Amino acid sequence: MRVPISLRVMSFSLQKCASPLRRSFHPKTNKLRTQMTDSNSLFPQRKHPADGILYVDGQPTIVFHTVCTKDRKPWLASDDVHHLLREVWTDASAWLVGRYMIMPDHIHLFAAMTKDEIDFKKRVTYWKSQFTKRHKINGHRWQTDDWDTRMRTGRQYEEKWDYVHMNPIRHKLVERPDDWPFQGVLNELRWEEW
Repeated sequence: MRVPISLRVMSFSLQKCASPLRRSFHPKTNKLRTQMTDSNSLFPQRKHPADGILYVDGQPTIVFHTVCTKDRKPWLASDDVHHLLREVWTDASAWLVGRYMIMPDHIHLFAAMTKDEIDFKKRVTYWKSQFTKRHKINGHRWQTDDWDTRMRTGRQYEEKWDYVHMNPIRHKLVERPDDWPFQGVLNELRWEEW
């Protein structure tokens, strides 16, 4: 007895989800084919954001950026690190750092481009290398990759800061966000469309 193609495809598509084998019918011979698939391909893959910053006429270019320590080791939350980061960010002036939050194993910050058109990734690489040269403590390293996204609206900008500002509470480091000493504002980055 021949089963209609639509039923055969449906039954094998259900099996596909549970097995690293991919089953399909050959279009000409109508015989069952079985192929191995990468087991990771059975699940949706998280995509890394595209590199580069999108510049939009009439909107400010404010970037939300997250940088983590290598292996998420918690060495960032100290007065010395806080002071040195502020110094390095001020010296690397092609992009202005606005609000920032330094957590034990990662940093969130907002940055805006100045008139110097320097690629954001190059700027991040530069300040990370300058920090490492000045900090000089073995084992205090950065993750190679980091994450950034351009803010598209003033509302998104404020919502993202509200999320970041609550980080010390979510991590049970303080009872009120303003009690966390490793945060601040280097430059006032205002969302103004023109």
